[in-house]
Amino acid sequence: MASATPITVAYGDGIGPEIMEATLHIIEEAGARLEKHVIEIGEKQYLKGNMAGIEPNAFESLRSTRVFLKAPITTPQGGGFKSLNVTTRKAFGLYANIRPCLSYDPFIRTKHPKMDVVIVRENEEDLYAGIEHRHTIDVMQCLKLISRPGTEKIVRYAFEYARAYGRKKVTCFTKDNIMKLTDGLFHKIFDEIAAEYKDIENEHWIVDIGAAKLADTPEAFDVVVMPNLYGDILSDVAAQIAGSVGLAGSANIGDGCAMFEAIHGSAPRRAGQNLANPSGLFLGAIQMLVHIGQAEIAELAHNAWLKTIEDGVHTYDIFKEGVSKEKVGTKEFAKAVVARLGKKPEILRSVNYSNAPKRPLTTRPPYVRSSEKRELVGADVFIAWTDKIDALAAKLQPLAADGMVLEMISNRGMKVWPDGFAETFTVDVSRCRFAIPEGSGKSTTHDAILALLSRITKAGAEFVKLEGLYNFDGKPGFSRGQGQ
Repeated sequence: MASATPITVAYGDGIGPEIMEATLHIIEEAGARLEKHVIEIGEKQYLKGNMAGIEPNAFESLRSTRVFLKAPITTPQGGGFKSLNVTTRKAFGLYANIRPCLSYDPFIRTKHPKMDVVIVRENEEDLYAGIEHRHTIDVMQCLKLISRPGTEKIVRYAFEYARAYGRKKVTCFTKDNIMKLTDGLFHKIFDEIAAEYKDIENEHWIVDIGAAKLADTPEAFDVVVMPNLYGDILSDVAAQIAGSVGLAGSANIGDGCAMFEAIHGSAPRRAGQNLANPSGLFLGAIQMLVHIGQAEIAELAHNAWLKTIEDGVHTYDIFKEGVSKEKVGTKEFAKAVVARLGKKPEILRSVNYSNAPKRPLTTRPPYVRSSEKRELVGADVFIAWTDKIDALAAKLQPLAADGMVLEMISNRGMKVWPDGFAETFTVDVSRCRFAIPEGSGKSTTHDAILALLSRITKAGAEFVKLEGLYNFDGKPGFSRGQGQ
């Protein structure tokens, strides 16, 4: 008999313990060979003053097992508490979030009976880097970070996933008509990598119209790869229009570790009532079984679950009069699935994991960093200012030196000097661009920037932030102001 696979298990908060018990009952009755290491995460840890939401020795368990089955947790809002999901994903390099979203028509209500979409979401970067600052009374900031190596990893994973699971098309969603550098890089790398996969169709959509199309005609999509925030939002949308967010499981894959979970939250209002649907966590556990090489167990349990859904044995959240046959609680649903082990659905498509990859699809060429020439050509100095913008310009213009000029002042991204519009609403921090004139072929130094900051301070202006302006092989690595 094959040895048991060590996994780390967290029962979570709210409905977490109930759906975890149900999930483990099903897969272990199906024959899953697991050596479980239980850790405490979530609300209890937060209440103990642990702002990370996980007991300190728990990371050692994850480092040891490298497989994490996690129930939902409650993350307190505000107050410096950090999302444990984000922390775990980033600490262990779980860069790929995989969320299958498919319909189970006619047994679960949906307007999209042919929907079968897999969202591949970048998991470590974008706005979820969580780098935020308050600059002034008026202005908060959150940095959007998109990197070439991070994007290469997630885009290649999407194509490898499509190839491994017989998918025909990979679609990319970005907003690069507005965010030309960050989302522009994501789109550019998508096109570069797509060219290597001649057997798979590829396309790109601007995320707003792409989201509308996904909501209206999801059968037009197959695998969709997106930056972090778009992927988080649209995977929930996709799951809901397929039938219910409560049915969606999620895999978080890295080169050495993986975490599996439901995409829904801890639903504390439903806790302890034997009502919750365990299907989301169960389907996450199915992905886990495939990942650890127990595909035959995953297939047995998943087909039994499909047969249960097909037989109309449903929890309250998906129960529909005239379609469902029996409304059951969490425990009873798990027992119903176990009773159908060895059976397959007759109308819904059964699953076959015999050809599933044994381990995560993380093989890729080594990252090669570009050799572009990088030159400092100025700085965007963000200055706290509540007086008229023309008065700020008059104060700053004489301070430019070392070949730099005050090129522009913008407020919330909109150019307000020179030749600004009187109608433009402004807040109490402005971006003041000091730069070497474009086309001069010259550069500046960090010493010159520091001297500029000193002059600004002595002139009675307060800078709250600085961003260096760099050219790469002579091309600007920064955006113009809106209206510039």
